[in-house]
Amino acid sequence: MTAACHRREVEKKDIVQNCRHYHCKRQDAGSAMTEKIDMEAADTAMVESEQDSRRSADSSERAYNTIRQLLVEFKLKPDARLNEVQLSRSLGVSRTPIREALNRLASEGFVSLTPNRGFFVRSLSTEGLIDLYELRSIIECAAFRLMCERAVDADIGRLTAYWASIVDGYQDNPPDEILAKDEGFHLMIAELSGNPELVNQLAAINARIRFIRRIQIERTHDPRQVSSHSEIVAAAVRRDAERGMKLLRDHIEMSVSATQDALKDALLKVYTAPDPAAPARGRRRVKGG
Repeated sequence: MTAACHRREVEKKDIVQNCRHYHCKRQDAGSAMTEKIDMEAADTAMVESEQDSRRSADSSERAYNTIRQLLVEFKLKPDARLNEVQLSRSLGVSRTPIREALNRLASEGFVSLTPNRGFFVRSLSTEGLIDLYELRSIIECAAFRLMCERAVDADIGRLTAYWASIVDGYQDNPPDEILAKDEGFHLMIAELSGNPELVNQLAAINARIRFIRRIQIERTHDPRQVSSHSEIVAAAVRRDAERGMKLLRDHIEMSVSATQDALKDALLKVYTAPDPAAPARGRRRVKGG
């Protein structure tokens, strides 16, 4: 073989090797590109899934808060069956968030679930209200005892300062404001017990009796409410658990004794108010002139 022929063979081998190397690089680049696209698609899917989950959670929370407020104020009639389709349309969400909200409200005692029939608004009865007041008394007495045992002087000072800040003109406030301040006072005692479960349970009970308590306040401004709060604070300062617990029982008993009369007003208010969940009805057209 001549030198020229040998040189051509070497060049040919180099070209073939370069082509193979180039082809391998193309394949590697293609694989890398495919992998990159797959990763980007996966990332996009994950982001979209998280966004869908957040939207669903937001819808469920919004449905829960709206329906709960209607139930707290008994703007949905006692013992009425809840129409999920109607609620879905009224709130502008799908039925899934509605169902999630109703299940949550059932666990809190605002609605009941009957198999094969659906969800129903809780009843409004003397017996049911007295049950809740009894539970409230048990929780508040336990909270007061724990507060006396666990709270430091600065904590008791907070309770004293809170009551001092609201006592002047307490009975002159609108019913809603009196109710809010009263709930704040009793919740502070629960908070100072150092037991968050007592706080949660008391807050849940307050929500379920708020409607009837507002009516009780509207019916009569009992001056004993102010004096009993002041005595409860004095017992807390002395860390006299037994005295404080008796005062709380007597304080709550005042509400229980007024339940029957307040319930009559409550039922009248409930059954004469328009139903916010009912579909709007257009004005009927009159035939003729």
